[in-house]
Amino acid sequence: MTTQKNTSKFVICIQTDDPDVLTPRMVYEVLPDVDAEKSDYLRVVDNEGEDYLYPASYFVPVSFPAGVQKTLSTLSLFNPKQQTKYPIRAKSHRVAED
Repeated sequence: MTTQKNTSKFVICIQTDDPDVLTPRMVYEVLPDVDAEKSDYLRVVDNEGEDYLYPASYFVPVSFPAGVQKTLSTLSLFNPKQQTKYPIRAKSHRVAED
């Protein structure tokens, strides 16, 4: 029996039909959804802070060094360690350009 790591997965948007909810060249968190992946979709936390299914072709996977991964994960909408008076809306983050 294999144990799956509980790590966040991130993607960069390369295409969108609605720039209000997905922005090209922005980083988004992907939530686990095996059924969606079987249908070639990803469950992504969009610009509105909602997780929604989008075509996998809208994104390319990206990996970050551990420190960046940890920082992005702490900014997640679904991080129970964040305690604020108001609900947190996840924000996508620009990727630094060379």
